[in-house]
Amino acid sequence: MVRELRIAVLASGQGTDLQSIIDASEKQMIDADVVVVLSDKKEAYALKRARHHTIPAFFVDPKHKTREEHEHAMTRILKEHNVELIVEAGYMRLLTPSFVKQWYGELINIHPALLPSFKGVDGQGDALAYGVRISGCTTHFTDEDMDHGPIILQAAIKVKPQDTRDDLASRILAVEHQILPRTIQLFAEGRLTIHGRSVLISPGDSWLDKYPRLDDVLYGEGY
Repeated sequence: MVRELRIAVLASGQGTDLQSIIDASEKQMIDADVVVVLSDKKEAYALKRARHHTIPAFFVDPKHKTREEHEHAMTRILKEHNVELIVEAGYMRLLTPSFVKQWYGELINIHPALLPSFKGVDGQGDALAYGVRISGCTTHFTDEDMDHGPIILQAAIKVKPQDTRDDLASRILAVEHQILPRTIQLFAEGRLTIHGRSVLISPGDSWLDKYPRLDDVLYGEGY
């Protein structure tokens, strides 16, 4: 029997990326289980998604706390649940250097743009406003700088002339729901090694051979 990787998900909003992880786990696409979900927003729908699947879900209130105090409360919950990988999935708070150092190599993020371009809270809108012809999404290990750590997977899509910000965001989100679970599975299989700015992905299976791909998406090496 394959041992299941114990995942925590940090989310601030709707939790659709969280749902993609839960779905992949329930379909046995990934050797991993979400064992706890944390949010800095009391009304985050991500918490409701987690509870719907009987996953422990916690609102960790950041008010009237320093960043360090808030993260200490988070760390206590993470350790109580024996977490092995933390996934930032639409988590809108910057993590402190001390938290990142504590979890470095076991902390990943997904960003709706092709890093290092268009960091920040509106990667899709910024890309569209800049006039790019190609956009996409990125998974990476989190380091001390925003949207900066070593890149794991990327996937690219065409920007259409008639695209609105919501159009582009919707198509990128569909790809996020593929590369985020894939990134988790690569981690679960021990196939990711950080070498400075690079992440080496050891040989193994390809999801391009196992699961449907989306039209007009260029999947980066490792998918």
